[in-house]
Amino acid sequence: MKTMMNAIRCLFACALLAATAIPAAGQGWIEPGVIRGGFAVDKTRSEVMVRVEGRVAQIEVSEWFVNNGRRLAEGDYHYPLPGEAVFQGFSLFQGDAELRGEIMDAERARAIYEEIVRRRADPALIELAGQGLLRARIFPIQPGEERRVTLRYTQVLSRAGDALQLVYAGGVRTGPRGAANTVAPRGHREPVQTKFEVEIVGATRFLDPFSPTHDLEVDRDGETLRVSIEEEIAGRLSLFLPLSGEAVGLSVATHRPVGEDGYFMLTLSPDRDVVAVQPRDVTAVLDISGSMSGEKIGQAKQALQQLLSTLSSDDRFRLIAFSNAVRIQARDWSFARGSDLERAREWVDDLVADGGTNIGAALDEAFRLESPRNRLPVVLFLTDGLPSVGEQSPERLADRAESRAGRARVFAFGVGNDVNTHLLDRLGEAGRGDTDYVEPGENVERVISLLTAKIQHPVLTELELSGGRIDLDEVYPVRIPDVFAGDELVLFGRFSGDGSGALSVTGERQGRNVTFTTDVTFPEESDANAYIPRLWASRKLGHLERQIWTEGESRSLVAEIRRVALRYGLPTKYTSYLVEEPETVVGRPPRPGLGGRVSNAPAPTGADAVRAAGAARLRREISTTGDFDQAQKAMVADILERDDRATPTRAVGGRLFRSQDGVWTDAAHQSSNDVTRVKAFSPAYFSVLSALPELAPVLAELSNVLVAGDAGSVQVGDEGIEEISTSELRRLVSAFRGVDGAN
Repeated sequence: MKTMMNAIRCLFACALLAATAIPAAGQGWIEPGVIRGGFAVDKTRSEVMVRVEGRVAQIEVSEWFVNNGRRLAEGDYHYPLPGEAVFQGFSLFQGDAELRGEIMDAERARAIYEEIVRRRADPALIELAGQGLLRARIFPIQPGEERRVTLRYTQVLSRAGDALQLVYAGGVRTGPRGAANTVAPRGHREPVQTKFEVEIVGATRFLDPFSPTHDLEVDRDGETLRVSIEEEIAGRLSLFLPLSGEAVGLSVATHRPVGEDGYFMLTLSPDRDVVAVQPRDVTAVLDISGSMSGEKIGQAKQALQQLLSTLSSDDRFRLIAFSNAVRIQARDWSFARGSDLERAREWVDDLVADGGTNIGAALDEAFRLESPRNRLPVVLFLTDGLPSVGEQSPERLADRAESRAGRARVFAFGVGNDVNTHLLDRLGEAGRGDTDYVEPGENVERVISLLTAKIQHPVLTELELSGGRIDLDEVYPVRIPDVFAGDELVLFGRFSGDGSGALSVTGERQGRNVTFTTDVTFPEESDANAYIPRLWASRKLGHLERQIWTEGESRSLVAEIRRVALRYGLPTKYTSYLVEEPETVVGRPPRPGLGGRVSNAPAPTGADAVRAAGAARLRREISTTGDFDQAQKAMVADILERDDRATPTRAVGGRLFRSQDGVWTDAAHQSSNDVTRVKAFSPAYFSVLSALPELAPVLAELSNVLVAGDAGSVQVGDEGIEEISTSELRRLVSAFRGVDGAN
């Protein structure tokens, strides 16, 4: 049943992108036996109702179709079923009449899918090949007539660590291929009116649901938990229902392509009703130099006041302001209660912006006092300028801060463009905190308030991850952050080995060591949760890009960024320019004797530096496909903004293409790469796509296209090979992905 699903969605996709008027839509669609003029069956509405009791989901799908064509319409109704489902039965109705349907396995579905693709000459959604298909014959629909199709089936939810997982196969909205569009994806049709609701009985069994693929609306009403999705379900929906009972629940999803190490996503969900939290020692450090005068100092002072209001009576605090010299509100810790709190508020109100920027002295004072093990030390550091008094070397300042930070979690904020990203990123990296950049004109109070609300109640600190006999590798973030009440922590990583095993998270809770463990099956092969690899790769790129800003560019870092970006189709400046323009990528060649380090590392200050550091932060923090799309669009927009050439340009699948002699050519293609030319929709075409699914998003958008790999590139068009042997295919994959081919 699992493999059956991939083909379903492939067929689904292809039907939607036909040259006829059939629209792309979520869930099912009607496919004519032969494409004829006048066939135009459009979906007008879709409703999906899911009821979860125990581990069983009862699903009812109703869809309305209208014949907008000029003649009688008839064909096969196709419906995508998620590969992870274990079905207990299904029934299909057209009006009151029950239809006889069949479920096809992946092999049969693939054959049907390939026939549709060849007929329509459109490869959309080919990346979903391999799933199954529910198909039933639909009675004729008269011109202008509307028919409703209702499908009911029962699905057993899979266990994902300490959570249940519901997977639902939707569709993908598409439009005409080859649109002259440089930033946004190709033109989309108007979405179908959609209603999608999940009702969960026994709400107290579950923590708050979450989804890495779609935005959720969650409502609790006694013993009933309702989840709704306002948007049309595009692509596969993955919904996790964390089971309650532990202070921290562990939800685990895995994905493993054939012949590769696997990928995993681990979500740590603290109980929403957790009471026992770790008290904090909070130090707020505020730049009050002359450049902070006006609106910025007012917003910063208001942010400090809000910070004070979020402290519990068990929290302690210190307030530090700096310009030419350092001012402290009190020499020792103060409890957030009574007269101490009132005096602190008055001190904040009296702050005035004036003078220079003595960052070194401010950092020395911030790390002067230590905190006991049962308290979580947090440092909030905000500046809008460069050091101008005292120590002014960002490298020495960062080294000194790192040596003194100890257990402190450091959250640094850079306001405006006149900040040193090298220094601030290293400050955020010194503790298990982070760095955020406040754009010119952006509200300082809002940005700081969002963070202070998030870190209000620590639940678990000093985290470490273990997979038992399963090797876990390349986990991002590299230094696992703390878990706070009301906020999930999401980790992405790789694993080797397979079989059942215990995944454990150890940490500290109120100064005591605790361990949370869940049983996980690590598969030898699985096409489930196919969104995980690109989210993992985005996290990795964010980590590598921060290294660029904290350590400077080097050949090895640039090469690894380029390799990861090409492998997973992610945009970076290192893969978005032609090789004939190397100075655009890394500047001048490195001077002899630098050991591979590029001589002109990126400037650490200015608008470009802040924008690049902020983009790296977005990549490091992605947890959902929505976050991923936002980060990708920001990166692509930045790249295209700097591309002042008149050559037609398209950004597709995380890659940049320019039209050259009638071929959409990947900007990352190097003249030294071997090029394998493949004829579109031939047997070789489908074999290559099956082995290199990362090509699918590109081929769904562009025809006659050259896609760059590591040492080999693939060109798909009207001419090329039509057959390819297994050994030739292996060589192609190895050259495209690099020698190791498995990462």
